[in-house]
Amino acid sequence: MEQSIRQKLTGPAVAGVLMSVTPIVFTSVLSYYAVVHEAAIAGFSGGQWAVVTLVCAITSAALTPPTMLALLFGYFLGWGAVLPIFVINFGGILFINQLVHWLDHDRFIRFLRRNPKAQSVLDRILNKELEVIFFAKLSPILPFGLTNLLFALSGAKLKNILLGGFLGMTPRTLLAVWSGHEAREIRTLLEDPNQSIWGEIIIAGLILVSIAGLWRVIQRALR
Repeated sequence: MEQSIRQKLTGPAVAGVLMSVTPIVFTSVLSYYAVVHEAAIAGFSGGQWAVVTLVCAITSAALTPPTMLALLFGYFLGWGAVLPIFVINFGGILFINQLVHWLDHDRFIRFLRRNPKAQSVLDRILNKELEVIFFAKLSPILPFGLTNLLFALSGAKLKNILLGGFLGMTPRTLLAVWSGHEAREIRTLLEDPNQSIWGEIIIAGLILVSIAGLWRVIQRALR
C-alpha cells in the first residue's frame, strides 16, 4: 500500500497539486499587498516594472495567475500592460516546459503506457493538440500552471503550446487589462473583477466555447 502511494507521488503529480493550490493562496497575498501598497506600486519606474515582469514570468508558472496579474497591471499601467502580460504568459509556459525536463517525465509516460486505451486516446488528442490547447487556454477557469504542466507532460510540441496559449489567452487577457484600466479603486477591482454586465457575458461566452470545443475534440478522439 505504502509502495503504491509512493509510486503515484511522482514529481509531476506533486507539481500538479501545488500548481492547483498555491495560486489560490498567493492570490490572496498579492491582493492584500496591492491594496496596502497601492501608492508605492503606482510610483514604480519603467525599470521597476521590467523587473516585476521578469519575476512574474517565473512565478506565473505556479504562484501568480496571469489573469490576476493582468487585472493589476491593467489598473496601474492601462493598455501599456498588454506587452508585459504576454511576456509573463510566455515566460510561464517556457519555465514549465523546462521544469518538466528536470522532473521524472519519462516515468509519467511509462505510467500512461500501462493503459493502452489511455495511450491511444492521448495519441489521437495529440493529433489535434493545437485545438485542444487553444480551447483549454480560452477558459478563464482552468489553472494556467496546471494546464501548461499537462501539455508539457503529454508531449505536445512547444510551438503549439505557445501558439495555442497565445491565441486562447488573448481574449481573456485583453478583458482583464480592460477591467483593470476601467476600475476606479483597486479594492473594488479585486473583489469584483468583472464589474460590467458585458464583462460577465464575455467570460461566460469564453467558458462555453471552451467546453464545447474541448468536448468536440475529445469526442472525435474517442471514436
